[in-house]
Amino acid sequence: MRRLLLLAVAALWCATPFVAAAQGRGDPEEQQRREDADAAKKKKTKEEFSDNQAPLQQLRNAGPCPFVKTLYDASRYVEFKDNREASANVAYSGEVQGISAGCQYKDNQPIHVQMEILFELGKGPQAQGSSKTYHYWVAVTDRNREVIAKQRFDLPVSFPAGKDRIYITDKIGTITIPRATQVTSGANFEVLVGFDVTPEMAAFNRDGKRFRVNAGAAVATGDNSKRQ
Repeated sequence: MRRLLLLAVAALWCATPFVAAAQGRGDPEEQQRREDADAAKKKKTKEEFSDNQAPLQQLRNAGPCPFVKTLYDASRYVEFKDNREASANVAYSGEVQGISAGCQYKDNQPIHVQMEILFELGKGPQAQGSSKTYHYWVAVTDRNREVIAKQRFDLPVSFPAGKDRIYITDKIGTITIPRATQVTSGANFEVLVGFDVTPEMAAFNRDGKRFRVNAGAAVATGDNSKRQ
């Protein structure tokens, strides 16, 4: 609906200079007819636009939403053959590219959070086949303190022929977070997202090391001893 609104406003704004330019020439009766016709057109457009708008939910949040983010140590997944960190040894990889989230709550109701997570997933030279099931988790924490709840999800993917990198958006229906009192706001909570990673993968991420999601898929030119 926002796009339609912007287009409608732009149309009305563009029409204004045309009317103003007409005011400097022609007889007064013609000018009045133009103004009346323009006013009628604007009124009709406004009525039609209002009739087509979807009803907006009246629920207003009692406070801010929980902070949603990716846990850095688990934000990337890089699977190496024999745990040897080289692009030629990459089997499968992945990265959380973005999270969209929204929440609703009021009075003493629990907080309801909905999320969409964008993953970029890659297949390296050591991949065994074109299919892979990744695993990730979503956790709710009492902000900066402890995990309240955690749930794991499977993310099965298939790489099309000739493709070594794909994007997938996974939707999380509703996360319900109870509130102790009516004045407990969403700012007291965090929602964290991360891959299921091994201790070695977590250390790799923590050290700031990284490869392209499809690392090793293309043959590099030049000195092979410098290839990552």
